[in-house]
Amino acid sequence: MFKTIEEMIQFTKKNHVEIIDFKVIDMKGRWHRLSITSQKLSPDITQKGIGFDGSSYGFLTVEKSDMVMIPDVTSAYLDTHKDHKTIAVIADIYVIDGQHLRRFEDDPRFVAQKAELYMNEKDIADTCLLGPEFEFFVLDHVSFKNTNQHVEVKLNSEQANWNMGDDSKQNIGLKVPHHGGYHLDSPFDTSYEFRTEVALEAEKINIPIKYHHSENGGPGQVEIEVNFAGIKEMGDRTMKLKNLLNLTAVKLKKTVTFMPKPFVDEAGNGMHVHIQLKKNGNYIMFDEEGYSGLSDLALYAIGGILTHAKAITAITNPSTNSYKRLVPGFEAPVTIGYATANRSAVIRIPGYAITPDEKRFELRSPDATCNPYLAYTAIMMAAFDGILNKIDPSKKGFGPYDFNLYNLTPEEQKNINGLPTTLLEAAKALEHDHEFLLKGNVFTKNLINNHIKRIKEDYFFVNKMPHPIEFELYYNL
Repeated sequence: MFKTIEEMIQFTKKNHVEIIDFKVIDMKGRWHRLSITSQKLSPDITQKGIGFDGSSYGFLTVEKSDMVMIPDVTSAYLDTHKDHKTIAVIADIYVIDGQHLRRFEDDPRFVAQKAELYMNEKDIADTCLLGPEFEFFVLDHVSFKNTNQHVEVKLNSEQANWNMGDDSKQNIGLKVPHHGGYHLDSPFDTSYEFRTEVALEAEKINIPIKYHHSENGGPGQVEIEVNFAGIKEMGDRTMKLKNLLNLTAVKLKKTVTFMPKPFVDEAGNGMHVHIQLKKNGNYIMFDEEGYSGLSDLALYAIGGILTHAKAITAITNPSTNSYKRLVPGFEAPVTIGYATANRSAVIRIPGYAITPDEKRFELRSPDATCNPYLAYTAIMMAAFDGILNKIDPSKKGFGPYDFNLYNLTPEEQKNINGLPTTLLEAAKALEHDHEFLLKGNVFTKNLINNHIKRIKEDYFFVNKMPHPIEFELYYNL
């Protein structure tokens, strides 16, 4: 929206903007906000920034927790969901080094920037393009309670098949069958207007939308796919889009969830990531003679991702709920392999992408409970490792698997590697395999250790909780 702070100040005055919201991401991937009135916006804010308590974000300890946020004016946009005219702007995180400020090495946004610098320094490519698909549920009600004597979750979607028999109010019978939502048209697809509003608003804040549609999950599962962008830029777009979805949902009295598996017997929510690379203006992942039209470089990138698949899963799938989605039979891949047009493999090469500018591959395992900057960076650092070390996925035994991997016998499954089955298993994989993330000082050892510590705490916290199904299974034994 702006190139300089002076442009931002001029726009603010001319358009009577009242509030500036500074957005700062924490390690989990949640935005926090600090707001100032527009009169406080001055040219030196990009030099001095605004101080804040880094310990409250989980970045630093309380005895030395002063940090500074400095707005990146190029990320600014008008937030039309506020009563008072507001500009939102993403801020970078700095630490105080004597009398000077320096970038905080573990700022997720800075991690993404360092990955792009590393890619350029190693002459791998000059442009990395990522295209995520965001799957989520649009629901009409959610309530949950966890106390020592009461565990309960209630979810509802007006279009869900279980409401077919509801005669407590007028029921016009337009319900979506179990697993019956894929590309369903109106009037069955009840969140169409919601998604359309989000898509149009997203375009206004520089998030080009490829398309949106209803997904398989009958009780309101949908998908929005955005156009390709770089690692940091796609991190920005992901945060902006998720925020826009939540704000629009609240306005329309809806609720959205990116939880990978909110419903046991419906398809889960993934965040498939399509990957392309360019160099000197040319797409470099196409080779007419290569497997599925892929160049050696593209296959090496696949080899790197699959080699480190278990480790990066701790970052791309960082919730305990993630591993309730990563089970066979619900369109989520669990087999560490690659193939053409095969949705049961962790990496799919789209069969319809046949020209150099379209040729790409898709990582299907991530989900949107991740911190997007860290997830996109981890994926690409694994890909870069594969390219630099010329890791051939076929020679490593990753396929290609041009058959349905969901239908393997137990004997066949023994010979094929799978993704972690729990968050704890993923954490242990990252403990043993993270050197590729430290290359170029992109990730730091401190960031990785803190991430492992956090997800282990989540695992043990959830694991000690009695589950309602356990009462059904064991209460009367």
